[in-house]
Amino acid sequence: MSGPGRYHLLLTVDGRPARHGWWGREETVRDKFRRWIGERGARPGTRVTLLDEETGAVLADWPDPR
Repeated sequence: MSGPGRYHLLLTVDGRPARHGWWGREETVRDKFRRWIGERGARPGTRVTLLDEETGAVLADWPDPR
């Protein structure tokens, strides 16, 4: 695989990017997703989004917009 990794994790606060990264393994990025929620989820306006850059799909979004 070329590039930084297939899975992109994005943390936004009040709609502004605050932290992001790319990982090649879905298991690893899902663990990071849970950790970022635990570390920063209490702050109002926080959103954590996990994207599959290969398919363009949102794999997880917190808080769940539904």
